[in-house]
Amino acid sequence: MASLNRRWVQIIAAIGSNGYWPGFRDGAIYQGNLKKVCVPGLNCYSCPGALGSCPIGSLQAVIGSINYTVSFYIIGFLTLTGSIMGRLVCGWLCPFGLIQELFYKIPTPKMRLKGLAANLKYLKYVILAVFVLILPALWVNSAGMGAPAFCKYICPAGTLEGGIPWVLFNASLRSAAGFLFVWKMVLLVLTVTFSILIFRPFCRVICPLGAVYALFAPVSLYRYQIDEHRCTRCGTCVKTCKMDVVAFEKPNDPECIRCGDCIKSCPHGALRSEFFILNNSAPTTDD
Repeated sequence: MASLNRRWVQIIAAIGSNGYWPGFRDGAIYQGNLKKVCVPGLNCYSCPGALGSCPIGSLQAVIGSINYTVSFYIIGFLTLTGSIMGRLVCGWLCPFGLIQELFYKIPTPKMRLKGLAANLKYLKYVILAVFVLILPALWVNSAGMGAPAFCKYICPAGTLEGGIPWVLFNASLRSAAGFLFVWKMVLLVLTVTFSILIFRPFCRVICPLGAVYALFAPVSLYRYQIDEHRCTRCGTCVKTCKMDVVAFEKPNDPECIRCGDCIKSCPHGALRSEFFILNNSAPTTDD
């Protein structure tokens, strides 16, 4: 990762996930074979440009199906991706993560989640359990099918990438838009507002996909290492980290999105990134 520019990787990943340009032109969802494949980041299935499926949306769809089945493909995909990369996906490959970062660049006074507010990071695990796993399985209609609760009631990425384009494309949808669409728009506006003030608030507090990858962060093959002989615990990495991770104490904190800012900022070269199986000993730098 040393020679790569993170912003360009994020842009390429966003374009690659939403590269079906005729969808924006014609107002039609791509339904080819690629749609059967999950993309690693949070990306709405209903986006006119979406080429793949969101793993969270796919997981809800399977859990909420009338057959009450479990998709070994989706579980395996999340396990494999998380085991290899952890939250590197969040920092480098997630389109909605990029969107939040671009809003954060708007010049305004910035805020940090400290004290009790820092505990909001645990809410994403509750949302994962309740809205992604439990409600789609138990809150079913007369036909025995559950709704994708997170996508339907919470996900601002779906509103931005799917809901708004379809309302703009389709006059009948504009006239039929009701309370649910208004509710989702309110959540989107709040997400955008907080993204201007706080670095990646959705990733920190709400995102169930981030919660999944966070579970793998301490044990993923791609990880950060700290050289105790070089580290002076000066705190430079802590001041640099926008996710408020104390890197010199816990370099593989579940909240770390592997942006590499701490590595670049360390005046002593005490932090490095490596694939654990390669057992690299030479320091590397991420962009």
